[in-house]
Amino acid sequence: MIKSARDIMRKDAGLNGDLDRLPLLSWLLFLRAFDALEKQREAYEDDFRPAIDPEFQWSTWANDENITGDELLEFVNGELLPYLSDLKSSDPGDPRNVLGQVFQGVQNRIASGYLLRDLLNQIKKIDFTSSDDIHTMAYLYESLLKEVRDAAGDSGEFYTPRAVIRFMVEQTFLELDEKILDPACGTGGFLVEAYTELTNGRKLGILQQEKLWRDLRGIEKKPLPYLLCMMNLILHGITEPKILHTNALRHMLNESGPSDRVDVILTNPPFGGEEEDSIAKAFPKGYQTRETAWLFLHEVIKKLKPDGRCAIVLPNGALFGEGIGAKIKKKLMDECNLHTIVRLPQGVFAPYTQIPANLLFFDKTGTTKETWFYQIDPPEGRKGYAKTRPMRYEEFAECAEWWGGKERANREKTQRAWCVPIADIIANDYNLNLTNPADEDDLAHHPPAELLADLIATENEILSILRELKDDLEAHG
Repeated sequence: MIKSARDIMRKDAGLNGDLDRLPLLSWLLFLRAFDALEKQREAYEDDFRPAIDPEFQWSTWANDENITGDELLEFVNGELLPYLSDLKSSDPGDPRNVLGQVFQGVQNRIASGYLLRDLLNQIKKIDFTSSDDIHTMAYLYESLLKEVRDAAGDSGEFYTPRAVIRFMVEQTFLELDEKILDPACGTGGFLVEAYTELTNGRKLGILQQEKLWRDLRGIEKKPLPYLLCMMNLILHGITEPKILHTNALRHMLNESGPSDRVDVILTNPPFGGEEEDSIAKAFPKGYQTRETAWLFLHEVIKKLKPDGRCAIVLPNGALFGEGIGAKIKKKLMDECNLHTIVRLPQGVFAPYTQIPANLLFFDKTGTTKETWFYQIDPPEGRKGYAKTRPMRYEEFAECAEWWGGKERANREKTQRAWCVPIADIIANDYNLNLTNPADEDDLAHHPPAELLADLIATENEILSILRELKDDLEAHG
């Protein structure tokens, strides 16, 4: 279905690339999925009241093949989308509020009403009462999300490699009944993986299922990733996603009470960007900065419950940052146990950035006494990663085995793992950009010929990446 839908959309003059096609496909799939959920509710709920008026329900207008061409475009643009974006309710949990949020700012960019009819006819073929169809759709949709990350514009800001997400979720050791938050959820990768982890091999009752949906929470600022996230979660079986469409930092600043805290935070906040002045100035004195990564880390510390835990992606710059950065790291290590930093190889987040990233794992169980570092190196013969050669989940296997389970028991120093006591970190002004001592020793004892061969291998790797970029530019005109 996805392939046929994309072939149809490619014919339309109004759609320029996947950044136009994916939102269109997403909100149409959203309405199709929502209609199927409403039909299920109608069959089981005695006091069922539809969230959408009959003339705007998918089964009314999308299934009517007599509506096509200009008539279809006029209905969608002039009636359907304005109606959906205005939906709201004062009742908590009312699906109208979700619909109104999802369709705020949604525009229909397809220019041909006849191609739109062809697209609707393709989407009609999906059986949302069939678990096989839903799982197939989820897989195909996830593949499409992965492809769109390479489109121009800001799409790269909300993509985290699946291998990284899976490792972070697994090493957080999630449990049912925990409130789990991603305050920069993008297209929902962490939440989908958390849901998969918590439901794998379990048969949950209806009440357990509904509670799990409520416990998985996200916040996303930008309209496109918000729409993609809602659709992604619905296709993975989360029929009532708890995703807020707002500025996460502003929202977390306003939610500062104990009841607003969560058990687990899994996130890859935006870094390298600058937050608006009004938000930066709302932070306590001494912590006011426009660097988004620092602001997110500050709020994540505050958002965790006692005994709560977090896995967060941060760039290298956050590890050695001074000034306000050092103050926030001090706050982190005074209030939390920063037990592990996993140092990722260069290029894991290519093609967006070649800046190396790190995975920080901490819990709110007391102050930091020591921090373990684990360095993951690229596979033998490679110096980094590229779009066509991403990091694989299997590359985390040795680290997962070394981890020591939930209790982090029996950790030992290895060629890749080392431990730094808090006294050394404080003496170094909270600089966490620490290299592997084993690498320093190895480098000092390498013969010149071997060092030269290593430099040549690195240059060849860079040339290979440059050739891929050149091929991509030529392929896209």
